[in-house]
Amino acid sequence: MIYLQLFWEFFKTGLFAVGGGMATVPFLYDISARRGWFTEAQLADMIAVADSTPGPIGVNMATYVGYTSAGFFGSLIATLALVLPSVIVVLIVAKILQAFKENFYVKSAFFALRPASTGLIAAAGCTVAAISVLNIPLFRETGAILDILNIPALILAAVLLVLTNIKPVKKLHPVFFIVFSAVVGIVFKFGA
Repeated sequence: MIYLQLFWEFFKTGLFAVGGGMATVPFLYDISARRGWFTEAQLADMIAVADSTPGPIGVNMATYVGYTSAGFFGSLIATLALVLPSVIVVLIVAKILQAFKENFYVKSAFFALRPASTGLIAAAGCTVAAISVLNIPLFRETGAILDILNIPALILAAVLLVLTNIKPVKKLHPVFFIVFSAVVGIVFKFGA
């Protein structure tokens, strides 16, 4: 039964997550809330792992969720289910689009999809940022306003934001920043 559930959830995600891998994140939050296969904290970890490993983030996350939920076959089913709608849609669109590429309605639809995908990606980014730099559970426990911020994570995010906008450093490969962040997390014991 879990295999059918994984297939259905990730097929829907693949069908409606317009805008790339990060656009799958809101769907994963919904899956987490409805199915309970993983927590929001685990989702934040998945995003970090999926974003730092080779391959499309949406596919990596489907594989990860499938594996943690139902082992190897779960990862295979979730990954195939996520990719299948794209394959189907691309085949159909490629066939039809040539005939209608100058059509007003087709142009208008594609124009409107750009801000929609931007909004989904921005929503995912805001959610990940909130999980990363806010410490809501500690704030609820202590009630101290300063406890709401995860100061080390906020400092690291600010440092990376500055570094990635300085011309010589900006040209470094993203892997450098991922490794740098991992080393900082280990050295300063961020997870402790």
